Amino acid sequence: MRNIVVVDAPSNLGLRPPAPGTVPGCHKLAGALREQRILQRLNAVEGGVVVPPRYDRGDWREGDGVFNAAALAAYTRTLADRIEHHVRAGDLTVVLGGDCSVQLGASLALRRIGRYGLVAIDASPDFRHPGNSDGVGAAGGEEVALATGRGQADLTDLEGLRPYLRDEDVRFFGIRDYFEEERAELADLKIPVATVGDVRAEGAGALARAAALSYAAPGLDGFWVHLDADVLDPDVMPAVDSPDPDGLDHGELLDLLRPLLGSPLCAGLTVTIYDPDLDPDGTAGALLTDTVVAALTRS
Repeated sequence: MRNIVVVDAPSNLGLRPPAPGTVPGCHKLAGALREQRILQRLNAVEGGVVVPPRYDRGDWREGDGVFNAAALAAYTRTLADRIEHHVRAGDLTVVLGGDCSVQLGASLALRRIGRYGLVAIDASPDFRHPGNSDGVGAAGGEEVALATGRGQADLTDLEGLRPYLRDEDVRFFGIRDYFEEERAELADLKIPVATVGDVRAEGAGALARAAALSYAAPGLDGFWVHLDADVLDPDVMPAVDSPDPDGLDHGELLDLLRPLLGSPLCAGLTVTIYDPDLDPDGTAGALLTDTVVAALTRS
């Protein structure tokens, strides 16, 4: 049985400020889940903290590309070093973010090792790039596009390893059914998407099992799971920067996660975007922790 190792990646470099003069509070995610005793409940090994650079957009203006790019590039390499160490050791690595840009660290780490896929469980595909938007800037909404080689070279081609992920190795779950334009682009690229409606119609467990099995194809070494808390409906997870209605509930999310995280081909999990500043009584964070713990443990 593999060790579960918990690594904190408390970076908020990929999000816009929630208000002038403030910084996104999702860098507190790891601390909040640790307050819920996630390490002890998972019987996990301590993986430490990968400390991010200071959040400082400087004189960045719209049209300048991705903000905090130099800091993001440096942090991605450092986080990748930590993740690579644990993946090579055979550990199941749980990375507590942070915003979604921490996924770049996992994608780079796995690219160094071999060919891995990504299962992104997210309300939106985080696929904004210069080819489909004039609003590129926040890497937290662009990390899958960046990981598949779309965007500026100082983030997409670290160590000359562009792309970190191949389009055909990416799977999306939980995209909102009304995000029609985003879904159309992914369909053109033949990137599989299971919307919230698909999950309910076809069954979360069956879809997740099929996705996990797809990574047993020749030439693939495994996959990583990325969880953005905004995949949950705002009624059960209001503490995110951009809540979208008509999302999953905790039971549906658990049914997705269990087959994926239980697969021997799964290298790890990132948990992102939950913002304790928006959850003053800690209820949403406690439920998120319960779901992750239940997905990684068996009674």
